[in-house]
Amino acid sequence: MDYEELRVGQSAEFRKTVTETDVVLYAGITGDLNPAHVDEVAAAASRFGGRIAHGMLSAGFISAVLGTRLPGPGTIYLEQTLRFTAPVRIGDTVTARVTVSELLDRRRVRLATTVLTHAGQTVVEGEALVMVPRPPVEAA
Repeated sequence: MDYEELRVGQSAEFRKTVTETDVVLYAGITGDLNPAHVDEVAAAASRFGGRIAHGMLSAGFISAVLGTRLPGPGTIYLEQTLRFTAPVRIGDTVTARVTVSELLDRRRVRLATTVLTHAGQTVVEGEALVMVPRPPVEAA
């Protein structure tokens, strides 16, 4: 979307079921081999009672919304605050939602960001600041 098309209150979502493959690949890519994510025996003895997905994996779904839906392709991430409020388990379907909260100068936009489970529980909340790209100039 172009900056001029954005309105406060506008929102978009991305939904994904978190799989074993997602968790293993994320652990391998990032090097985050925390037993809470990759060791069922250790995770079973933790406060979570089993393995959980990486918090930043869930937060990454916010980036998917920003870069593909709202504002969309070409969006540049400038800032993101995050608060992790509950775990995401393998098999959970999560929905990342972004909502335009403020239109700023210089094509910048502030958005409320949340990730919720299929049961409606908020697992991540925060705020993003992004820059919306200029539309391409059409050749004459």
